[in-house]
Amino acid sequence: MNALIVVAIVVAILAIAYIFYGGWLARQWGVDPDRPTPAHELGDGDDFVAAPPHVVFGHHFASIAGAGVVFGPIMAAVFGWVPIVLWIVVGGVFFGAVHDFGALFASIRQKGASLAAMAQESVGVGARRLICAFAYLLLVLLIAALASIVASTFQVTDFQAPEVNARNSSVAAIAVLFTVVAIAWGAITHGRRVSTPVGIVVPLVLVVGAVAVGFGLTGIVALGHEVWMVILGVYIFAAAAAPVWLVLQPRDYLSSFLLYGVLALALVGIVGAGIVGAASDLQIPAFNGFVVNTRAFDVATGTLLVDDSGVPLVNAVAQGGFLFPVLFVTVSCGALSGFHGLVASGTTSKQIGSENQARPIAFGGMLLTSLVAVISLCAVGFVWAKYAAGSYASPAQVFADGLSGMLCAIPGLEGAKDVTYALMILAVSTFCLTSLDTAVRLARSLFQELWVAEEQSLGSASDFRKTLANKYVATAITVVLGIALGMGGYSVIWPLFGAANQLLAALALLVICAWLGRAGKGNAVLFVPMALTFVVTVCSLVLTVQQKAVVLMTGGDPIVASIQLAVAVVLIIFAVHMAVKGVRALRAR
Repeated sequence: MNALIVVAIVVAILAIAYIFYGGWLARQWGVDPDRPTPAHELGDGDDFVAAPPHVVFGHHFASIAGAGVVFGPIMAAVFGWVPIVLWIVVGGVFFGAVHDFGALFASIRQKGASLAAMAQESVGVGARRLICAFAYLLLVLLIAALASIVASTFQVTDFQAPEVNARNSSVAAIAVLFTVVAIAWGAITHGRRVSTPVGIVVPLVLVVGAVAVGFGLTGIVALGHEVWMVILGVYIFAAAAAPVWLVLQPRDYLSSFLLYGVLALALVGIVGAGIVGAASDLQIPAFNGFVVNTRAFDVATGTLLVDDSGVPLVNAVAQGGFLFPVLFVTVSCGALSGFHGLVASGTTSKQIGSENQARPIAFGGMLLTSLVAVISLCAVGFVWAKYAAGSYASPAQVFADGLSGMLCAIPGLEGAKDVTYALMILAVSTFCLTSLDTAVRLARSLFQELWVAEEQSLGSASDFRKTLANKYVATAITVVLGIALGMGGYSVIWPLFGAANQLLAALALLVICAWLGRAGKGNAVLFVPMALTFVVTVCSLVLTVQQKAVVLMTGGDPIVASIQLAVAVVLIIFAVHMAVKGVRALRAR
């Protein structure tokens, strides 16, 4: 695998897809730049707040580029780089970008409606509440996983090496500074006209300053995992309850500069290492077969590795099994993710100022996320020997070690390993934290929507429903559930999230397809992605049922296996039920 050539080809394909396929979809769907958007029609200074396009793009990209875009390709790397790259490119263009663009466009036309609300109109009565409940539970899982991942990048504990504690302390300090600076920026600029140059240069200076100062505060912030989980709970409660202009918009916007910077550094590393020859022959195989396991092995000899007691070693950051459907569920955010549809319809549609911004923000944002996924795969390739030997405890370490290694292969940067490694860990933490902010706000909105009956306004609801739908009560319940679940660590939660996330993507494609058909617009391009995503999800869930049943019968952990088995069965029933309703809705159009 030549990282430089692969990335260059992928960039060219994604650029062509954006110009031609994205432009064709915009014309087919009738994107109208003169049509008022919900941010202007319903502006309330809280959720509906129009923002400049570069600010909305920063929010959208920082929200969708979560842990999955980094973790997915790294966990699936055992299958080989060719199937992963093919799925990222084909899936990113014809599945993910269409899904994200369609969700944003449909929500804009429906006055900022959520996917659940659009389901009621497009699929039928009852679909709204089902999708609403399902999406809420998915977001609680995501909140738990992301909070645990972020806390693990901040924690300082006795069982970690001193250099890890020092790096985590710096990352935590930078994150805190980021938040303070972002809130200050949001408060200062709210209601004021800020020119585009000032709106770019000043935040860039603030980001660089926060990073530089944070690196100098090593050891100042030294807290354990549980303490950070509680602190994160307080923060995400405040962020979700506050108006978008105070925390969400400015923090995501400033965070996007850091993410762009790290993305640029990663590309420099890939290009530089390719030029000097260090990345011209990455060791990851092109294809490892249709069925792979996660046994650790020595790349040089092919020998399977065991510990001192003779027990086989396992690659803890790999996801083995059958190529179909495991690959398509594991590599999600870089190709297709239901969470993206929630972001597009839940927050982005309420901030966008013109319909002609939908294509660059949603379609373009998805393609940029696909590029990040390919970069993550390059990181695995550069450290393939260590990865195969099971030397890593988390995908974040693989990402940081691989990309920092590429950068340090460039002459003159050999001594920058510690700084570049910390920057990559900071990037993963930022990816997760920005997605966490958005996920809590989305979950809160869905929870509120759950307590409003069909065709009923909140004002006419009972006192009990009004209390549960109160913004602060809904946020508090969501945060408590997510943080409590996340205390057990993301590794227990993540297996539940993958299939559920892709099922949500299938449902979103169904809702978008039905809405476009109802509106008299071209929806044929969604038929194949929608059908294949349903098939992939159901197959994955069936495999999960079989695997967890085996675990229970062979004396494995009964609690975790039972929970995952029950969830998988419920999701299968839900998927079949919604597929039947969807087919009926589409045939009726």
